[in-house]
Amino acid sequence: MFIKICGITNEQDALLAVALGADALGFIFAPSPRQVAPQRVKEIVRRLPQSVLTVGVFRDEHPQRVIDTMREAGLFGAQLHGHESAANVAEVMIDIKWVVKAVVAGSVEAKHADDYLTNLILVDSPSPGSGSTYDRDLVSEIPDTVRVLLAGGLTAENVATAINQVAPWGVDVSSGVEKSHGYKDPIKLKRFIENARAAFEDLEQIQENEDKKGDNQPFNWDA
Repeated sequence: MFIKICGITNEQDALLAVALGADALGFIFAPSPRQVAPQRVKEIVRRLPQSVLTVGVFRDEHPQRVIDTMREAGLFGAQLHGHESAANVAEVMIDIKWVVKAVVAGSVEAKHADDYLTNLILVDSPSPGSGSTYDRDLVSEIPDTVRVLLAGGLTAENVATAINQVAPWGVDVSSGVEKSHGYKDPIKLKRFIENARAAFEDLEQIQENEDKKGDNQPFNWDA
């Protein structure tokens, strides 16, 4: 159960997301309508509880530049959202221990996501941040040795269905909870987090029930 709110550009939205129960916040350094400067991010992060995971989002950036920006902004994790190679990811992970590698659903990279050093894989649409969705069945092509962070076209209205269909490790949303580029809608944000958390809890309950059924199966002495 992991909920990340991405595209944070201001302190008000950051504090609101945390108060509503977000586990992580994403700050975009790659070219985007939600791009924010490292110094500004540092100011926001200083006001957040230490329990919140803060993540810098990069696209096709040089590994050392990723590391330097992370240090400047005071962030904990990095999200590599471009065409970074396994070697690039490994280089970043020398200094940054929590790294997410984003892949496009249905791509060759998605099918071989276990080639990356990290086991945190974000699955997105071909147009990140656009709010466009994709065939969720493609997520089944991701190797089951990695943890899937589901993104791409998620909203308060469809997040529960997506979680039930994919059973991901976590979800990531940006444009789906906005009122305009870079500014979150409090009502959409609240409903998204509530619906996502409820769906994750339902999944956990189903899994617990299945585990109990397995425990109650009679022992086969002939096996």
